[in-house]
Amino acid sequence: MARIAVLDASTLGDDVELEGLARFGELEIFSITRPEERLKNIGDAEIVVTNKVVIDEDVMEKCPNLKLVCVAATGTNNVDLEAARKRNIAVCNVPGYSTYSVVQHTFAMCFYLLEQLRYYDEYVKSGKYAESPIFTNIEKPFWEIRGKRWGIIGLGTIGHEVAKVAEAFGCEVIYFSTTGIERPEPYPRVSLEELMSTSDVVSIHAPLNERTRGLINYQMLKLMKPTAIILNLGRGGIIVEEDLAKALDEVRPFAAGLDVLEKEPIDKDNPLLKVKRKEALLITPHIAWASVEARKRLVREIELNIEAFLKGEPRNRVA
Repeated sequence: MARIAVLDASTLGDDVELEGLARFGELEIFSITRPEERLKNIGDAEIVVTNKVVIDEDVMEKCPNLKLVCVAATGTNNVDLEAARKRNIAVCNVPGYSTYSVVQHTFAMCFYLLEQLRYYDEYVKSGKYAESPIFTNIEKPFWEIRGKRWGIIGLGTIGHEVAKVAEAFGCEVIYFSTTGIERPEPYPRVSLEELMSTSDVVSIHAPLNERTRGLINYQMLKLMKPTAIILNLGRGGIIVEEDLAKALDEVRPFAAGLDVLEKEPIDKDNPLLKVKRKEALLITPHIAWASVEARKRLVREIELNIEAFLKGEPRNRVA
């Protein structure tokens, strides 16, 4: 039977069962695999499951038994696909498993920032509400998204689902295409400048590539309304983090929510950690994809990818 190595099981969570993979062979599960541990942990494995551990040409060359790399994600930038093709190593990913989880997180971030929930929660828990002469507190105004404009950067699978939910809340949806490809869509396609300057909420759901790296810089951020919110659930590096920190302290845009960063985990000296208006910035540690349901779907899809490979059937092959 094949030997299967799961290289970074801790990224999938302790509440998701991986033992089902053992039906395909001898299973070894590593919680984490540091760069210098890759060769040891892979060893003579024929099948490797990796979320973020890099499988490059050097690893492939030194692990000659390797026949299949299962990426526990949709993105495959941690695997050298060209090197895999040269060595006839199959690479499979898992598309679409986290769509609903990311959509939900998008709106969770939006409403947290929009309704200034951090302030109001702290107001009550600090004891100030107990001392108030009136039943309410409206010191931090918020607005309804109904009738407002929601701009989407990257109208792929996730972007489309975000658009549907935004419409359900009564938003007008527009989008900017990061590919420039013309295709029929139910929403108006606009320039990036128009989207940034006219949207009340901007959400990013695009991949990181040569067209999107640094796409949202200081000039683009300064186009935004002083009441607007920007959300990045695509990839870190699309927003220039130093520029965002500067713009937030100048109160344009009003607030930002980030689930992705250029370097993960975040650097201790990242300028975003020094933003003066801390209530205007929400950062979550790349969790939008990670609902319990999404992670269970992910593992199930990995099982199906391995099963198909062993049967000689192509499934979710990217190399």
